[in-house]
Amino acid sequence: MVSNSHDSKTISLDKYGIKNAMVNYQLSPDELHQETLNKGQGVESSTGALAINTGEFTGRSPQDRFIVKDDITKDRIWWGDINKPFDSDAFQKLYDKITAYLSDKQVYARDAFACADENYRTNIRVVNEYPWSNLFVYNMFLRPSESDLKDFKEDWLVVNAPGFMADPEVDGTRQHNFAILDFTRKTAIVGGTGYTGEIKKGIFSALNFILPVFNNTLPMHCSANVGKDGDTSIFFGLSGTGKTTLSTDPDRSLIG
Repeated sequence: MVSNSHDSKTISLDKYGIKNAMVNYQLSPDELHQETLNKGQGVESSTGALAINTGEFTGRSPQDRFIVKDDITKDRIWWGDINKPFDSDAFQKLYDKITAYLSDKQVYARDAFACADENYRTNIRVVNEYPWSNLFVYNMFLRPSESDLKDFKEDWLVVNAPGFMADPEVDGTRQHNFAILDFTRKTAIVGGTGYTGEIKKGIFSALNFILPVFNNTLPMHCSANVGKDGDTSIFFGLSGTGKTTLSTDPDRSLIG
């Protein structure tokens, strides 16, 4: 991985329906840090770290996550309270609204990778309303080199606008916040929430469908360590249940 700390440049997002936006592309962490402070959207802690109040949501909202039910997903998703179906036409209308909301605004775009193995690597382009959300993307995903960026073509697009509120009666959401995946359009939209974990979970959820269905590969939510003889131990569990703690062993190397 490399750090993208080069001169600021811009790209056009018009093809996504985000018209006439002032696009800050691949800004460095220092630039995003300063942008956040300049906009009054965060403060520095006593150690100089950037501290953000994400507002109404300080965690994910699973009841407001949807997947578009279409020819790709209709017979492959276990629909229910966790995987809620969303209408394709309703997605397009909501997408048009969120991109219109971001048009004529200053936004932050970043190209990145998910999956370290090149055989499974997924190129993602994320468009954020706020600079600190884009800093999260920089920290969370794999960073392309300058040469990677020259011919970069995204496999998935993520549009993130915390300030955009859905109208449940019109848009088909449960309430004003939402995170919706569309596997036909290869697009995720996240709105009405400043909690950046929705971006991560959106891409990870996409991979959890793509890898087994199209790549015959089982993704695992786990930690792992390896012994001196090359034996590997894997620890499964939900978030916060102690996987990483259990995999930390003085006699074994931590894989991740």
